[in-house]
Amino acid sequence: MKKPIWFILLVFLFLSACGQPETESKLQKVGLLVPDSIDDQVWGTKGYKGLLRIQSEFGVDVFYEEGIHKEDEIIKAVKKFEKKGINLIFGHGSEYAQVFSKIGDEYPDIHFVCFNSDVSGDNVTSLNFKANAMGFFGGMVAGKMSQTNKIGVIAAFEWQPEVNGFFEGVLYENPDATVYIEYTQDWDNPEMANSKLEKMLASGVDIVYPAGDGFNVPIINTLKDRGLFAIGFVSDQSDLGENTVLTSTVQHVPALYELVAKRFLAGELKPGNSYFDFEDEVISLGTFSPLVSEEYQQDIQDHIANYKETGLLPNQSESGKE
Repeated sequence: MKKPIWFILLVFLFLSACGQPETESKLQKVGLLVPDSIDDQVWGTKGYKGLLRIQSEFGVDVFYEEGIHKEDEIIKAVKKFEKKGINLIFGHGSEYAQVFSKIGDEYPDIHFVCFNSDVSGDNVTSLNFKANAMGFFGGMVAGKMSQTNKIGVIAAFEWQPEVNGFFEGVLYENPDATVYIEYTQDWDNPEMANSKLEKMLASGVDIVYPAGDGFNVPIINTLKDRGLFAIGFVSDQSDLGENTVLTSTVQHVPALYELVAKRFLAGELKPGNSYFDFEDEVISLGTFSPLVSEEYQQDIQDHIANYKETGLLPNQSESGKE
């Protein structure tokens, strides 16, 4: 018996629909590679907290490997993760960009994510914090609060956008200030950072922005012992001393991890370089010291609100400084 033509068409349409690709991805398991330790209480710990946040929010198994930063170590760890069925891998730093871009096409079922770098490949994404504004607002606070008009920055590398932002923020708020900038060429070299700090303090610097997550804590502790001040970096570091840390430039890494996982599930995690700022709620200033007047705190928050709305920093707006 022949089937009616309408039945054949119905079956054809059903089969065609079944063959359409899904708009959402299945998050199977998630892996994390960190260059140093998840217990460093700064950058590595933030990555681990992000991983745990994904585990809690999405109910998936998560895995991590520490001390992974050389190419052969990264490749070996990726192979191990693939065998576990992991299909979303975070490389917690810029050191993973080149390797992920190189091997990405060998693992089409895995999406690779790294930080603050340029990447290539259909399944490789770099998450970049637009840190210039973060530094600018931190610099404004330093410029306002300095008693000597001498402010220091100890950063790891020249390319850090928060350094230039901080410099501009200081001078916007306090044109009479002098900003001393030194680089360690290493995220994790507290000995060199402290050596540069001593030279700055000998010049009369009273506020320092330690823009390196491997040395910011010891620098802040030294400043605390000397009765001087700091702008915290990456984490809200007010717990190191509310009368020392005037505020912090905070990158909310766990929130960004969750956002990435949501985009992956929705099939919206794009390859290439993605950028995040205050308006994405993954960057903010931290807790203010009680030494900073409530009036000035509100002034800063108003500037941040305007920046989120217009994309213009105070020194870029048409009205300028009142």
